[in-house]
Amino acid sequence: MAELHFFTGTMDSGKSTLALQTNHNHAARGRVGRIFTAMDRAGRAMLSSRLGLTHEAIEVDGEFDFWRYVVDSLTRGARIDYVICDECQFYTRDQIDQLAKVVDELQIDVFAFGILTDFRSELFPGSARLVELADRTHVLQVEALCWCGKRATHNARTENGVMVVEGEVIVVGDVDQSASEAETEVAYEVLCRQHHRRRLTAARAKAVSMAPEPLPFG
Repeated sequence: MAELHFFTGTMDSGKSTLALQTNHNHAARGRVGRIFTAMDRAGRAMLSSRLGLTHEAIEVDGEFDFWRYVVDSLTRGARIDYVICDECQFYTRDQIDQLAKVVDELQIDVFAFGILTDFRSELFPGSARLVELADRTHVLQVEALCWCGKRATHNARTENGVMVVEGEVIVVGDVDQSASEAETEVAYEVLCRQHHRRRLTAARAKAVSMAPEPLPFG
């Protein structure tokens, strides 16, 4: 029986790498699949890993219909044994419903990969729907680490070096984006819950540690 799998973890936990590896493993056994992604760091219609691996993909925007795409492809004689979906946190709830329908009605395996919560520590709608519908939810075992060395559990966004907890939910950036690439330098960092609550990023912690000690007289 086909299943809807959801693989989740923080940034830097290897989701896109696993998506590419999953595709490789199935293709090596003669299975034929389709790869989808949304707003990948490498650009439109690309699935990329921070390890440097890339693969062409089909770009998913807010109007994309998975059910229609798969049915139309099968009607034209194409073969689809499985579907790989990366950056699923950016998918709509309706699109996740469409993926579940592909599994149930067409018996095609779907492997979905995405971040669970946004920089505000709130569930992405697409990820929330996957938790509700997935046959299996897998938390990735490759642990991303906070700057303090503890297991990272939260995704933080910084703008011009300052951590923010308000603003547009979807702002594409990366952990190594430079100021020259954007008017506002948007970057992301993984933190443990304690330092996310305190808004204590690696840069701010370093600045605090390097601050001069107050003189022993006043």
